[in-house]
Amino acid sequence: MGVKDIRDSRAYKLAFEVAMEIFEISKTFPKEERFSLTDQIRRASRSVCANIAEAYRKKFYPAHFVSKSSDADTENSETGVWLDFSYACKYISAEKYKALSEKNKEAGRLLGHMIKNPDEY
Repeated sequence: MGVKDIRDSRAYKLAFEVAMEIFEISKTFPKEERFSLTDQIRRASRSVCANIAEAYRKKFYPAHFVSKSSDADTENSETGVWLDFSYACKYISAEKYKALSEKNKEAGRLLGHMIKNPDEY
């Protein structure tokens, strides 16, 4: 198996970076978004890492690994939607939106690789 600690994988590192950036920028969202957009985008972005970690713990069971990796990919896609709303609502700048969206897409590509190549993890 390739990765000894999932926290060392590119997918986990990138997803964690995105989640932390979202945490920081979402601090500036309006108070009325606290229990909606702010909560949703934070939960989805953090779930990517949590699901990657869960997948890794199931790496000896390829079907389970793929299932949890797919869950991570789903949460990553949800994070992208919340980024779209954050930008459309003018809570984040075009530059920040573009940068985070690119990282989000790259995380999706890495997760796709995990799903298609479970034996490498």
